[in-house]
Amino acid sequence: MNIFVLMKRTFDTEEKIAISGGKINEDGAEFIINPYDEYAIEEAIQVRDANGGEVTVISVGNEEAEKQLRTALAMGADKAVLINTEDDVENGDQFTTAKILAEYLKDKNADLILGGNVAIDGGSGQVGPRVAELLNIPYVTTITKLEIDGTKATVTRDVEGDSEVIETSLPLLVTAQQGLNEPRYPSLPGIMKAKKKPLDELELDDLDLEEDDVEAKTKTIEIYLPPKKEAGKVLSGDLADQVKELVQLLHTEAKVV
Repeated sequence: MNIFVLMKRTFDTEEKIAISGGKINEDGAEFIINPYDEYAIEEAIQVRDANGGEVTVISVGNEEAEKQLRTALAMGADKAVLINTEDDVENGDQFTTAKILAEYLKDKNADLILGGNVAIDGGSGQVGPRVAELLNIPYVTTITKLEIDGTKATVTRDVEGDSEVIETSLPLLVTAQQGLNEPRYPSLPGIMKAKKKPLDELELDDLDLEEDDVEAKTKTIEIYLPPKKEAGKVLSGDLADQVKELVQLLHTEAKVV
């Protein structure tokens, strides 16, 4: 099988993020593989091991993403591709990324394409479905189980706390939800092997794309941090006293009663 994974390098949201000049300050920030993309990488490796084939991980961004691509290779992917847009794209959006990925994938005869359900830094969940639409192939989002049988696929997806089972055919694009699997940690032998695995770097010219072809369809007006949460209040005493105090607080502070 010819398997591809769409991977994004994202901020580690457990680290403190600062805004400077209307942009996220990357100085000293920690970057990781988007956690939902880790599920996609793990699933791709498992599908390859069960059915044969090759796993290629693709990322759109700058050369800093090489570290995360090497991590994917250390997990067990066979190849990696970085499409470096640092010199060509100043302010891209989901359309930009999807257009670039689709242009790369259009002649690769992909059987299966996997990506994360959302990226934790943006959360739009648009890139995977957009790629599938541009390639004119079926797609299923928020999957929690994937079974491949020849050219057929049975997919279980999460739907508002319930699940839905879909039967479809390859080629197929799916986006991974938490619960699909448990991503492995790169082993020491895997890390050593990753250094020798192929990692190709491309630019827009290599895909016969111009800057205008991938121009963003949206514009970011403002980036800001959420307001700080005020400290909570712990009520003490017996239940009756707590209820009285709660009613008083709702009246005097929350102004709701």
